[in-house]
Amino acid sequence: MRLWLSESERRPDPEPVRADARKALLAGTAGWIVALGLALAFREPLAEAGIAWFITAAAIGVGLGIVGLVVVQLRRRRARPDRD
Repeated sequence: MRLWLSESERRPDPEPVRADARKALLAGTAGWIVALGLALAFREPLAEAGIAWFITAAAIGVGLGIVGLVVVQLRRRRARPDRD
């Protein structure tokens, strides 16, 4: 196995795969919503265990997921050709 190839021996880079980031963001945001709900339901045991910060972390996860969804949607709209 060789670790270095000359430019003439290299194959061309593959085309990037088109992926739908909305699905990943929706799944992640839904997971954080579930985590936030459970953390709020078990607030007292979390505080007793010293990990009440998880409520804040889950809320931040939900917020970032929503921001990500908005950003992805705006980028998709800008990339779409105009239908005039």
